[in-house]
Amino acid sequence: MEFLKEIFNSIYDVKALVMWAGYIGMFCIIFAETGLLAGFFFPGDSLLVTAGLFASTGDLNIVYLNMLLIPAAIIGDTTGYYIGHKAGPRLFKKEQSLLFRKDYLIKARNFYEKYGGVTIVIAKFMPFFRTFVPTVAGVAQMKYTRLLRYSIMGSTSWILSMTLIGFFLGRVVPNIDKHIEKVIVVIVFMSLTPAIYKFLKHKFGKKAAAKEVI
Repeated sequence: MEFLKEIFNSIYDVKALVMWAGYIGMFCIIFAETGLLAGFFFPGDSLLVTAGLFASTGDLNIVYLNMLLIPAAIIGDTTGYYIGHKAGPRLFKKEQSLLFRKDYLIKARNFYEKYGGVTIVIAKFMPFFRTFVPTVAGVAQMKYTRLLRYSIMGSTSWILSMTLIGFFLGRVVPNIDKHIEKVIVVIVFMSLTPAIYKFLKHKFGKKAAAKEVI
């Protein structure tokens, strides 16, 4: 149990994670977060921004970083798609567990049904959704060529925006590497903003509807 606790602590110590993982480790993390249903807990946004900060100091190469991580996200989407394509509706009958969140899968399905194929792009900027939406697209039998098109757009815009935010912050703001934790908090908050907005809209929408009934 202590060993598992240490692993989870290491995952969310993003600065140490980037230093420890390097290029190949980050490739695996981005692939897992976008392609494996058990990868929903990885800190993708903060990892990418932190990697960009490291690139600004010369510890990583920003070009190599993006050339490696964009394909990782696309390959991850493809993997998630084929999991959904092969497993189909059986996934929704599977019991929820520590490494499988059925509730996130259902929310991703509802999101996909509402916004269609463009969901693949939007979901890249939303924690949890980026893990489950490609699988839902597979369950829905979306054509792979269509999935790939949206995946390329979403993965490229997500990876580039996150790493370049970190890179330019590192170049413009003096000693920002000493305040990585604060930057991560801001980025995580920004990435959760759509979900927070949706929750508040749903909550206050219910209250408004209840008042009208009364």
